[in-house]
Amino acid sequence: MTTPLSRAAAAVLDAFENASDGEYVEGVWVVNERTMLAAAMRAAADQMSCYQSKKFLYSIADAMKLRAIADELEAH
Repeated sequence: MTTPLSRAAAAVLDAFENASDGEYVEGVWVVNERTMLAAAMRAAADQMSCYQSKKFLYSIADAMKLRAIADELEAH
């Protein structure tokens, strides 16, 4: 039996699974895993920017770095 995912982990997994996995190019389905990864990274950034505890405090700057990487992945 597996343990359930945290809300943050579930949000990242949902973003990955619900992202478009590709597109038709001249009648051929072309898989785009980068789009799926970028969606998951943005979801992780969203989770980081709202997560705070006594042990960890993630800054908005760190979340922005993840979003920038996601933008770069989708651009190529």
